[in-house]
Amino acid sequence: MSATAAAATLHSSVALDVRPLAGACGAEIQGIDLAADLDDATIAAIRRALLDHCVVFFHDQTLDAEQQKALARRFGEIFVHPNFKGTGPDPKIVEIRREPGDKRIVGEEWHADTTMVAEPPMGAILYAIDVPPYGGDTLFANQYAAYDALSDGMKRLIAGLRAIHSDRKVAGPQAGLNAYRSTKVREDTDWRETVNTHPVVRTHPETGRKCLFVNHSYSIGFEGMTEAESRPLLEFLMDHGHRPEFTCRFRWRKGSVAFWDNRCTKHLAVNDTPTFRRHMRRVQIAGDRPF
Repeated sequence: MSATAAAATLHSSVALDVRPLAGACGAEIQGIDLAADLDDATIAAIRRALLDHCVVFFHDQTLDAEQQKALARRFGEIFVHPNFKGTGPDPKIVEIRREPGDKRIVGEEWHADTTMVAEPPMGAILYAIDVPPYGGDTLFANQYAAYDALSDGMKRLIAGLRAIHSDRKVAGPQAGLNAYRSTKVREDTDWRETVNTHPVVRTHPETGRKCLFVNHSYSIGFEGMTEAESRPLLEFLMDHGHRPEFTCRFRWRKGSVAFWDNRCTKHLAVNDTPTFRRHMRRVQIAGDRPF
């Protein structure tokens, strides 16, 4: 769905039970069965809540893989992740597993998803199949708030900057992640680095608001500068983006769902449950070129 078409559906009369989780972002939506054949007005209301809160959560859901994909398609085309393609039977599904003893996990740095591609995903729907009795939370950070909190001088400085995004830290033989975790990515010799540049300050295509668009997993420097020259300012912006007052923290239960707007949030999986299993299923939704 295009941003224009999506915006046209947002004036819905459906009143959802939306309960904010924190001041900066995040809200739980009550009383919705995501496996049901939801009408267009309800889908539009969920999208409106997503735009208002950056990430929305649901509990007590029962979704198989086909139902999860069907839900994702109500918000856009499914995005196939290039570095997980071939690691599971369905390229549209990423099974994220953490087994006891794993030393690394997927998403352990603050990041937006898959930003090294020319058109990063607009969002993702993550479903909890098996969760630890405690720990394993996910944190989200509002990048509108991060941008708004910058000084006017900093906003002027970064207004025209473009960041280089690469997947060399999260996939490929040089990353060496598969030896430390159960969720595998492509590390074969045919893998090739994907690199694209995006504006440091992105304008959200549906809300029209500005937000920071750099992250630790993929942003490696600024266009026209060396990585060494870029590092001080880039690291400041990336770390600034997840100050505590911009965040919310979500505690998972079996059957929980998180749906985040990848255009204006970053997130991090907390690696604090080394003795427990955690199994999640993710579907990503295609996006557009940042501007």
